[in-house]
Formats: sequence, structure tokens, C-alpha cells
Amino acid sequence: MRRALRDNGLSIVLFGLFVIALVGQAMAGWSVYNDDRLQHGLAQIGLFAYLGSAQFAEATAENWESEFLQMAAFVVLTIFLYQRGSSESKDPDKVERVDTEPTSAPGSPAPVIMGGWVLALYRNSLSLAFIVLFLLSFLIHGVSGAKLDNLRRMEHGQPPEALLDYVRGSQFWFESLQNWQSEFLAILAMVVLSIFLRQQGSPESKPVATPHHKHG
Repeated sequence: MRRALRDNGLSIVLFGLFVIALVGQAMAGWSVYNDDRLQHGLAQIGLFAYLGSAQFAEATAENWESEFLQMAAFVVLTIFLYQRGSSESKDPDKVERVDTEPTSAPGSPAPVIMGGWVLALYRNSLSLAFIVLFLLSFLIHGVSGAKLDNLRRMEHGQPPEALLDYVRGSQFWFESLQNWQSEFLAILAMVVLSIFLRQQGSPESKPVATPHHKHG
């Protein structure tokens, strides 16, 4: 048990932090949503009803969408783009191990042993997974956002709006782009700061004594 916790500690702690933050978001969002309903003369709703509402789905998917876009872009861009000295980039002066052709060996993942189209899919599976997760989050954001927008329009006596019209509108893209820009800024900060700054013990940093222009 102790070894399992040690070997999986990073994912366990990150998942725990995710759950704590998600529960906190749900509780705070529920309170804000009920306050808004009271101001409009509407009855309050229970927590589980709020969790199934377009309000919660839109707010959650809006953030997940930007996170998965960030990771998909980072994984794909680092295939062919470089930043000299950054711990987040390959070395532009040499062929990295991740660029070599996969060969089957004892202990290799099953897709590598199988080869063919299975290997072709597997060798791009990380970026594909993030792209699919981004698209799903984008879809949920659009659908739940349109539903939420139509509820607001009904409160003001306005006619409902089609999903496509909502997705083409400025509100949807304001919600998306305000998150996307922050995610790209965060990646840029990580790439550039890791050239000059260090964190001993972290695999996201170069060794402390490594010159700025060198890779770890």
C-alpha cells in the first residue's frame, strides 16, 4: 500500500485537489445561483438540481475546454517548435529519444508490439486524447451556454436563440477566449521562465547548475 501511494502520489494528490476545488465551485456556485433566483423572485433549488443545471455545466465546461486546448496545443507544438534552454522544449541541436522510431522490446506497450495502424494511432494517442476532450468540453460549453442564455432571454421576454446562433455570437467567444488567452500565457510563462529559473527536485526544471542556454 505504501509503495502504491509513493508510485502514484502525484496523480492521487492532483485528483484530490481537483475534487476539493470542484466541490468548492459547486457549493459557491449553488449559493450564487440561488441568490440570483431570489433577486428575480424565483424559488431556490437544491444542490443536486443545481448540479444538473445549465449554469453549472456551462461554468465547468468553459474551464475544462481551455485546459484541454492548452495541453493539446502544447503537446502538438512541442513536436516541431523549439525554445533553446527551456526545460519544456526539445534540444534543437540533437535528435531526442522521443523522435526515434518505436521498436518492440520486452515490456513494450501492446500497440507497439502489434504495429500497423494500431501503432500509428497509439503514437499520436496523447494529442488525440486532449483534442477529443477539448472538443467534448467545447460542445458541452456551447449546448449548456445556449440553454442558459435562452433561460435568461425568457426572463426578459425575448425569443429563444438557436444553438448555432449562440455559438456564433460574441458572448460564447468572450467566455472561451478569456480563458484561452490565460492558458496560452501560462504555457508561455512556463516555457520562458524555465530557461532562467530553477526548482530543485522538480522534473519541470533543469538541474540548478545547468547554464541558461543548455537543456537539462
